[in-house]
Amino acid sequence: MNLAYISHHDCQDHQMGAHHVEVPERLHAIRDRMIASGIEMLVTHYDAPKASREQLLRVHDAEYVESIFQAAPSAPDLLAWIDGDTAMCDGTLNAALRSAGAAIMAVDLVMSDQHHAAFCAVRPPGHHAERHRAMGFCFFNNVAIGAYHAIHHYGLERVAIVDFDVHHGNGTEDIVAGDERILFCSSFQHPFYPGTGANSQAVNVVDVPLPAGTDGEAFRAAVESKWLARLEAFQPQLVLISAGFDGHLEDDMANFNLREADYAWITRQLHDLAKRHARERIVSCLEGGYNLSALGRSAVIHVDELIGHG
Repeated sequence: MNLAYISHHDCQDHQMGAHHVEVPERLHAIRDRMIASGIEMLVTHYDAPKASREQLLRVHDAEYVESIFQAAPSAPDLLAWIDGDTAMCDGTLNAALRSAGAAIMAVDLVMSDQHHAAFCAVRPPGHHAERHRAMGFCFFNNVAIGAYHAIHHYGLERVAIVDFDVHHGNGTEDIVAGDERILFCSSFQHPFYPGTGANSQAVNVVDVPLPAGTDGEAFRAAVESKWLARLEAFQPQLVLISAGFDGHLEDDMANFNLREADYAWITRQLHDLAKRHARERIVSCLEGGYNLSALGRSAVIHVDELIGHG
């Protein structure tokens, strides 16, 4: 079985104004690199559906979901600022619904054994979206929506979410903290935006704050000492990834010094975990990554490891 590659042209229509770093070209960079590397021939492409309100309401408050629908501009060239760095244009709502819907489709495809793995090449990202708040370029929490779809629709009892974005997945933690059906592991630069994750008390959360300047050796050592034994003991029936590539040394959004080989390594660890416990079922959702060249290279080596050709 090859990998499911899920995206949608609506994800290109989300724009947050001139000079914003979260741009449609991010998806072009990944697709172009996949074609150049030959990986594009090894995946099956799917158009992401829109998530339904019912699916959104599994993780977000009804009042919040309604506020996002109401805030969406209806005319071109208008921006509705939801917080200081997160804005909606007339294409944003459809893009956000497709991004959440991609995670749901990905879960369906791996749970039905049509594919062992899926990568959601979508935007806007999701891991900063809390139960009742948009922030950090995020509106709906795609990976959490996928996780609760797996729990409610397929009756799974153990779902792992692993977040290696350079920013803490505060939204995901806000949603899943205390739910022992989910083990949430997040590594991130600290202190840094959004300033959370250093003091979690939830038993199902494994936060790994790391200092600026963290390189691949330190990142791998932290993952090995903090995550892998917990994940192994948890024995997840499905592995979900919040795949942020903004910790790359070429990415100016943060101060980590990771390279493509480090993203290949962590993906291989998670793929092997899925092979042992989850019938190889693994779903990855794109989060950060803003240097286009580094993003394209890192995402493609991540996809290659998910396929199993690394």
